[in-house]
Amino acid sequence: MFAAASFRSMLPSGTTALSALASRRTFSAATQMQKFAIYRYDPEKTARPFLQEYDIDLKQCGPMILDALIKVKDEVDPTLTFRRSCREGICGSCAMNINGKNGLACLIYIEPDAKPIEIQPLPHSYVVKDLVPDLTNFYNQYKSIEPWLKRKDEKAPGEKEYYQSHEDRLKLDGMYECILCASCMTSCPSYWWNPEYYLGPAVLMQAYRWIADSRDQYTEERLAWVNDTMKLYRCHGIMNCTNCCPKGLDPAKAIVELKAQVAQTYKDGWQEMAAGEISKNTGRESGMMYM
Repeated sequence: MFAAASFRSMLPSGTTALSALASRRTFSAATQMQKFAIYRYDPEKTARPFLQEYDIDLKQCGPMILDALIKVKDEVDPTLTFRRSCREGICGSCAMNINGKNGLACLIYIEPDAKPIEIQPLPHSYVVKDLVPDLTNFYNQYKSIEPWLKRKDEKAPGEKEYYQSHEDRLKLDGMYECILCASCMTSCPSYWWNPEYYLGPAVLMQAYRWIADSRDQYTEERLAWVNDTMKLYRCHGIMNCTNCCPKGLDPAKAIVELKAQVAQTYKDGWQEMAAGEISKNTGRESGMMYM
């Protein structure tokens, strides 16, 4: 009796206990709180990284992980740092590790959970700040494969485009769509162990993309360039790359086909050819020592 009277005395005049409980339920239904544990590291201010928790109302947030990160930065903590651009799974900027799996924050839905959703930068990479990894080594390796069309017979002025049959064009499907987000690279244990030598799944798939291109005339040189115990054969078929690719591509399959083509076309003179190609590429050789 006393408790009920005390509760009624706390209500504003004209408010009944029933309407107060109804409004409380309405407020509860209008909110859906979710915790996010986000990796924080500022090399200029913190000695070591840590996970910082944020509470976000999912009723006031978009459906994707990137929406939650933007809400945290805009409304809670402007010091949070991460990369993002297109928000459509095209640019690859927002690649990060979400609940233990690499992917694009703009393509991964928020799945409400009693436990905090853990967001970290791409694993086994140097961190510039918070969720921003240093991808210099990855880009150097990508440059090393010369990812552009190379011809020995150049087109005459006014000549039409290089012809490619429909069947030859289909060979590039599943490779040209790669957005170089580095999700597959940083999920690969072989790349964790030898990042300065092993080219990694994304780079090897792009190398094979140009080897498989019927318009390119440097197939032998490209095959000789990747035919190395460290650049190519560090791949042990672990399949993490295919499992986490946000575009649904299969880098492991491309690497298998690349190994098969190397085995079919290998000849004794390749070592000299590879040595010549390497000497030409000293300005963009892969490896951290060239950052």
